[in-house]
Formats: sequence, C-alpha cells, structure tokens
Amino acid sequence: MDRIELLAAINLLAQRLDHQPDDLHEVHFKVKELLDELRATGMPLPDDLVEFEKKLDQRVEGEPE
Repeated sequence: MDRIELLAAINLLAQRLDHQPDDLHEVHFKVKELLDELRATGMPLPDDLVEFEKKLDQRVEGEPE
C-alpha cells in the first residue's frame, strides 16, 4: 500500500468508528497496524493522525482523555 492508500484506509476506519462504536478494539488494532506501515516508510505522520491514535489508545485502555 502506498501512503495515499494507507491514509484513505485510516480515514475509512475513523468513519467506521463513528458509525459502529462497538468495533473500537478492532478499529484500534487496524489503525495501529496502518500507522506502523506509514512509520515504516520513514515519512512523518500527520499530527491529526498521531492525535487520533493517542485518543484511541486512551479509550481502549480506559484512561481519561
């Protein structure tokens, strides 16, 4: 997957989370997987995706936001 495809996939997962919040753990896993692929390219991650990842981590781990 190239960078544009990875970003599109993450966007679709974010939309899915809005419509199916019961899938939080599955979405969290897939977002982390896709972001790790982006990190492997050596390109910097957009700040909004890094923030999205942090918020998902907090929600999954039950930490206050």
